[in-house]
Amino acid sequence: MVSQRFSRLPLTVALLICMLVTGCSSLPGYNTVPEPPTLLSRVDTAAEQLVKNAHGRLSPNDTVIATTFVDVDQLGRSSTLGRTLTETMTSKLVEQGLNVIEVKLRDSLYIEEYTGELILSRNVQRLANNYNASAVLLGTYAVARGEVFVNARLVRLADQLVLGASSFRVPMDADVQTLLMSPY
Repeated sequence: MVSQRFSRLPLTVALLICMLVTGCSSLPGYNTVPEPPTLLSRVDTAAEQLVKNAHGRLSPNDTVIATTFVDVDQLGRSSTLGRTLTETMTSKLVEQGLNVIEVKLRDSLYIEEYTGELILSRNVQRLANNYNASAVLLGTYAVARGEVFVNARLVRLADQLVLGASSFRVPMDADVQTLLMSPY
């Protein structure tokens, strides 16, 4: 009987080890696949990089106006994606401590319904004067097969000097496709 117990001992030990290893693999942090970055997390990272790049070039009193991100191939055209990129980037710039003027509350800026606040075709000096702004956030996006390439810049209005820049990619998932399908 004693010899039977000892002959089962290696099997019992092996089963215990398997149960322990299997149990540990279900603990948080084990065998988990990291979630892919989202559109919002990519914009957050890009905004942080933008502010970091502009560090020392903007004073605490400088103000920024944000304009709608546009299609790089058609600078007079945007989409829901372009407007969403602007809104998200603006929120993050404010979180980073920049003074951003909300231009939608004013009537002197050209805002086209379903397009947004377009900067690339406007008199930049007039904008600086009308809004008492030091810089402008502007950006473009380019649609590729499996992703969208986004470029954002902070530009000083007085001399059009780029104060900070950031680029990132967004995977072309169902949400991004929907945001791009603006009929306007």
